[in-house]
Amino acid sequence: MLVFLEIVLGAIASSVLLYLLIPSLNRRLLDQPNDRSSHLHPTPRGGGVSFLFVGTAACALSWCFNSTSSPVSLHIIGVPLLALPLAVVGFLDDRYNLSPLFRYGIQLLTAALLVLISPIKPLYLLLPILLFAVTAVINFTNFMDGLDGLVAGCMTIIISALSLVLCAPWPLWVLVGSLVGFLRWNWSPAKVFMGDVGSTFLGAVFAGLLLQSQSWPGALGALLVATPLLADACFCVLRRLLAGQRVFQPHRLHLFQRLHQAGWSHARVSLTYIAATAVLAVAMLAGGWPWVFGLAVVVLLVGMWLDQRLAVPFAVASQS
Repeated sequence: MLVFLEIVLGAIASSVLLYLLIPSLNRRLLDQPNDRSSHLHPTPRGGGVSFLFVGTAACALSWCFNSTSSPVSLHIIGVPLLALPLAVVGFLDDRYNLSPLFRYGIQLLTAALLVLISPIKPLYLLLPILLFAVTAVINFTNFMDGLDGLVAGCMTIIISALSLVLCAPWPLWVLVGSLVGFLRWNWSPAKVFMGDVGSTFLGAVFAGLLLQSQSWPGALGALLVATPLLADACFCVLRRLLAGQRVFQPHRLHLFQRLHQAGWSHARVSLTYIAATAVLAVAMLAGGWPWVFGLAVVVLLVGMWLDQRLAVPFAVASQS
């Protein structure tokens, strides 16, 4: 009952805050559609400020008033706070288009801090790989923010599942609620986009919570819950590299984008990804990493079928 109340309060706070912010975002961060956009009408971005503010404010209050004395809980609360500078850079990038090198430097710094507070420590020689993996999760989450409700819906499920596994303190449930409140405005047809301020923040929070697992198998199982998001982004990057394309150049080649080009609505694509994420989350909660690993393989096979049978072909979409 208490968790439900925390989610409801977070949702109300985020939704009200977004209602107040949208007029300002319309004036300063209006996203004009172009030939690579999935939306047809000018829509403000930067709405991720709503769940960012509500979630980190809850964490900061809990930290300041020492509402939990457990070191583990303090580290979990610290994850959104450590992701805050990255989100600020994301907001500035939404407005001013910052240097990619500078943005990646902040991502690496955030990754290092998240690894530093993790209870599972990597071998020294594997540390560069882990830091790269954390920044990959951040960027892949950002890449997938291209359809109404897609990333917000999936991350609501993912962070909820991780909060249950980690027995997370109340600020994490307020963050979940704030995502629900944002989703009310971001669902199709979206009245606001989260922007880099929201997507990079969520990617960093996800990676940070993964690193709060008590073992590497547990962290791997939690990572696989995000298979619909991360596999789409990863395979798209690999296919673009093999095709000799510039990976960071804007495009419409992700599976979710090609399904939309094939006639699927925003809501249908997003619900497909959210449903797959929910199935994987239930598998992790019910049976741990062996169950989620098996179902992740099934999700990948379904994704391959969608890619080959229903989506606009990769080669065709590359020419548009």
